Order: sequence, then structure tokens, then C-alpha cells
Amino acid sequence: MTDAPSELLRLASADNFRDVAGTGAGYPTAGGGRVRRGVFYRSNELQLTDAEAGELTALGITRIHDLRGRMEVEAHPDVAVPGAEWRHVEVSGIPMEMVSGLEDADAAARVMREVYDAFVRAAPARASYARLLTDLATGPTPQLFHCTAGKDRTGWAAALLLEIAGVDHETILADYLLTNDVSSATREKYLALIAEHLGPEKVAVYEPTMVVEAAYLETAYAAVAADHGSVSAYLRDGLGLSEELLGRLGERLRA
Repeated sequence: MTDAPSELLRLASADNFRDVAGTGAGYPTAGGGRVRRGVFYRSNELQLTDAEAGELTALGITRIHDLRGRMEVEAHPDVAVPGAEWRHVEVSGIPMEMVSGLEDADAAARVMREVYDAFVRAAPARASYARLLTDLATGPTPQLFHCTAGKDRTGWAAALLLEIAGVDHETILADYLLTNDVSSATREKYLALIAEHLGPEKVAVYEPTMVVEAAYLETAYAAVAADHGSVSAYLRDGLGLSEELLGRLGERLRA
């Protein structure tokens, strides 16, 4: 396990790359502890320069979990990071057939809430999140997980890790919303492409799919509460993770 630098490593080609633990000493946890930095990292797709790949190698990253779908991976394969094993752990993201027919921003927001509901309720998603968390608990560290934008599929995984670490909900939500700040340049690039190819009037329609909103994450939490009663029950019964494995993951997460 490596000691991460106290400040956030910034990658120009993957602007949503960050330590799950946050910056500085790490997010506070119940009981007066902190989330241990330098253990788990999150990111958007790894379209890296050689120098940036080298920076990830320098962090000691051993495994990279790619949550994207097969077509996403084929269109934009990750740049190899020397010393890191690449693993495909697919979670369905925003369905392109639903996005392509959006008529207004409200429809886009509804799609996003359906996506987060499926993270919790769709059996394939539960299987993939169980597989990811199991590997994070048992495999060599540090490890990294990511999707395309690093905000939705990755955001739910990061929220679960912070829950397991004992971080309060307000902090988890604030960490989730950081995507809107750190990846604003990427978002503006894609919105400019929408304006160019689909027309300026379409920017407002598609923008809800390119940001994170508290309502999206709360939709996942609502599904957890409705189906399982609590996050701990969801992890145990919904994902099938044992108390022993969750305990090991908590030990890795807490400093």
C-alpha cells in the first residue's frame, strides 16, 4: 500500500481522476477516523498520454476496473498503465437509444433517475458491483475503477465505498457533486459538439446527462431504502457480500 501525496493528482486527459478518500487527510469517518488515501482511485475513461500513464504507475496502481459497456470499450480503449492489470466489470450506463430521442431537459433528468434506479435494482448491475467490491476487498492495492465520464457508474461505486468506510451522507453527496467542478472542461467540450452537430437549442436538452445532480444519487438511495431498508442490508442481501468481506474492505478504507 502506498502513501499518496496530500494533494490531488490532476490528469489533463482524465480530469475526473481522483482519490476516493478525498484530499488532505481524507474524509472523516464515524468514530473519529479518516478514509485512507492512496488505496482506491476513481476516474473517467483513461485516454492518457504516456506521461500520465507513468504517473498512475508511480502511484503503484495494480488493477484497473473498467465499468463501461463493450461498445464503449471498443470505441475508446483504455491506454495501458504499466504494472496494472485491466479488468472489465460492465455496468449498464445511460442507454443511447433513450438519449437519442430526448425532447427536453425534464426527459433527460427522468432518464438519469432511471439509470440510478437500475444501479440498485437491475440484477446484472448488482452482480457487477458485487464483483467490483469483492476485488477491491481482496485484490492487491492500490486499485482504480472508472467508466466513461467517471460520474454515474463510478459515482455509485465511490458512494458505496464511502458508506462502508463510515463517511456521513452529506460528505458523500458533496464528493459525488465534485464531478461538476473537476470535469467542467470535458463537459463544455461535449456540449460544444452538441451545439455544433445538433444545434445550440439542444445543449439545454442534453446537459442533464452530462452533470451529476443530488436527485440522481438520491434515486439510488431511495431504491436501496425501498428494497432493502438500509445500505448495509443492500450490500449484504442485494449484492451478496459477507460481513467478513465488508469488514476487510472497511479496514482497507479506514486509516
